[in-house]
Amino acid sequence: MTQIAAAPGEVAIGHAIAGPTPPWRLLLRRPGFLIGTGVLAFWVICAIFGGLIAPYDPLAQHLLAKNAAPSSAHLFGTDPLGRDVLSRVIAGARDILLISPLATAIGTVLGTVLGLVMGYFGGLVDTMLGRIVEAVLALPVVIVAFLFIVAVGPSSITLIVVIGFVFTPLIARTVRTAVIVEGQQDYLASARLLGERPGYILFAEILPNVLPVVVVEFTVRLGYAIFAVATLSFLGFGVQQPTPDWGGDIAANYGLLGAGYWWETLFPALAIASLVMALNLVTDAIEQVISA
Repeated sequence: MTQIAAAPGEVAIGHAIAGPTPPWRLLLRRPGFLIGTGVLAFWVICAIFGGLIAPYDPLAQHLLAKNAAPSSAHLFGTDPLGRDVLSRVIAGARDILLISPLATAIGTVLGTVLGLVMGYFGGLVDTMLGRIVEAVLALPVVIVAFLFIVAVGPSSITLIVVIGFVFTPLIARTVRTAVIVEGQQDYLASARLLGERPGYILFAEILPNVLPVVVVEFTVRLGYAIFAVATLSFLGFGVQQPTPDWGGDIAANYGLLGAGYWWETLFPALAIASLVMALNLVTDAIEQVISA
């Protein structure tokens, strides 16, 4: 049978009906996103199932095997107490992947609400809240965090609260800018003319339109949160030893680098670097898709 070729207009209509490509499909076409997601998935699995994956008990001490170099028995070697470094790296993913997302989520929620209110109401409300935000941003954040942790005591909850507090004004400033841009759109004028309540306009009208900005802020701040948790643990204000923790293990062993025991510091440092780089790859891919 003879096939009838479709007219050019029909082809164009077919493409139009198909519609734009969904964002998640655009993300799956980006190698950086796939690599970053794969690394993140690996560490999430380690955080959840670390007890089943780790070849040894991360807290078990074997003094006869202390400072052992990487070998078939201990792929990442052992530390000064004979604890298996690989097992501690795997188990160390738990706390940092629990504290960092929770702290970032708190900062994102509070910062988003604050930014919505500042950007929508403007005027005196924006001025007053803006002064508070500027005052918080002007403070030496690291010193404030240290003082708070020293006063309350180091714990996972303290880290979550401190990091969330630090991120709130940063995210609020970004969301406020996005809301001000949205305030010039016609749909907001229509919502006001219809007598919609401010709460409805903020969370049902504006929030969905600034949500891409919020998502990007969350992923960016998550990377900073990982560094913050590792840094505070390194300085002794985070997760306390002997709990497996990447920052804490680096602090406990970096003094032995001069003696040639490099593996005790290198592998926890590589774990932090791989997690942050994976987040950066995912964040870059999301930003590219949103701005496309």
